[in-house]
Amino acid sequence: MAFGKKVRPTVDKDGAALVMRKRDYLADFSGQLGLGLMANLVGQLQYFYTDKVGIAVGSVGVVMVIAKVVDALTDIWFGNIIDHSKGGNMKYYKWMLRMAVPAAVITVMMFTVPIQAGQLPAVAYVLVTNLLITAVIYTMIATPFAATMIVRTRSQQERGNMGILRAVGSYASGMVIAIATIPVTNMLGGTQAAWIKYGAVIALIVLLSLLICYANGSKAMRKAVEDDTAAAEPEEEPVEFLTAVKCLFGNKYWVIVLLFNLITAVSSAIAASSGAYYCKWIFGNDNLVAIAGSVGLLSTFLGFALSNPIIKKLGVKGTINLGLLGYAASCAVRCFVPTNLAAYIGSGLVGSFLQIPLMCLYGVLLAMAVDYNEYKYDKKLVAVSSGAIGFGNKVGGGLGALVLALFLMIGSYDSTLSAATTSMRYAIYAFSNYLPIVLNVGMFLIFRGFDLEEKLPAMRAEVAKRHTQKPEE
Repeated sequence: MAFGKKVRPTVDKDGAALVMRKRDYLADFSGQLGLGLMANLVGQLQYFYTDKVGIAVGSVGVVMVIAKVVDALTDIWFGNIIDHSKGGNMKYYKWMLRMAVPAAVITVMMFTVPIQAGQLPAVAYVLVTNLLITAVIYTMIATPFAATMIVRTRSQQERGNMGILRAVGSYASGMVIAIATIPVTNMLGGTQAAWIKYGAVIALIVLLSLLICYANGSKAMRKAVEDDTAAAEPEEEPVEFLTAVKCLFGNKYWVIVLLFNLITAVSSAIAASSGAYYCKWIFGNDNLVAIAGSVGLLSTFLGFALSNPIIKKLGVKGTINLGLLGYAASCAVRCFVPTNLAAYIGSGLVGSFLQIPLMCLYGVLLAMAVDYNEYKYDKKLVAVSSGAIGFGNKVGGGLGALVLALFLMIGSYDSTLSAATTSMRYAIYAFSNYLPIVLNVGMFLIFRGFDLEEKLPAMRAEVAKRHTQKPEE
């Protein structure tokens, strides 16, 4: 070793082995980026269906919630299948390879709605394609991918780093879709054909991202087996499905994370579509979505750059409380000046900055709840825990789409008008400005019961003690 060369530590402050390299983090980021592009593109569909294809608002809302509920049920089912399957930690990556091409194909098919055949065939097509992309393909990639954070490393430090990069991937994909979708499709003609072309480009990026993640992850898992390193978690005996579900609902921390993901998903689903409606009907130009998103990149970069020090300073619970209450306060500003573009963009900047560190902790919260499973039941229940959290995300996404549709229906939404009616404007204010305040304050109250952070070291010591005693029993 060259003199003066910095020696990389082999363990973290808790004594857990450090196994991740830069290329591992980047590949993991790539997987999240691909999943994020798929999820955020689905978030744009409501606007596409109502304003570009011409499907009735009510029909879109019903279809979206049906797809999300079915999707949520498949998350739990598929998580249990993974836990009962063999193959060690490689089983979490093989689905990414199997589903990569179908994911790219269905990403394009979402936009090829046969509206010329009439409303009923179009609605049926929308339902089938939404079920395929969310309930089948996305689930078969996202559920095992969520579990990989737990099996790749035992280090809370490395899990935290993975959480930050996954949040970057998720947020970056959201920003790309939010900033590019409307201007690019408008530049291509603003027609359904333009959206199909746009979808094809996104599909190619999704395909490459998933393949990069698979190639790195599968190689790392094979090396862990060959070297017998700490990167690989021991394979557990499967737990019967109903017993596993009972255990999860007996874990109050997992329930809190479930509710947290459910409510966050409702808020995210509404936010994904609300910007286009707000800019089109309140400010008179839907291209302003791209401008607001571009300006928001500043707070995004700053937020991610400061996430690690913020989390270290405030801890998990403090960081989440700051994000929830801070975002609620930024929405409150818009309530007083709803037609002010500067206030709309400025409050969005502040709200985004405060929520970014919170986003970095989603995977960490799940990993902590899984660790508590091991402490309480002597079983981690990795995949079914991840799948059931996906249940909360998917149900929340469906509820968000339904809530958005209900607000538009109450406001007598009519996409053919040249200007918004008073009822339309107040409906948009309600789901864009008022509802996020209620949701974020509600999440803050729920999360007050999450006191696992300070208990984790003692829990791990107890689990380690049990493991050392097992051979003697």
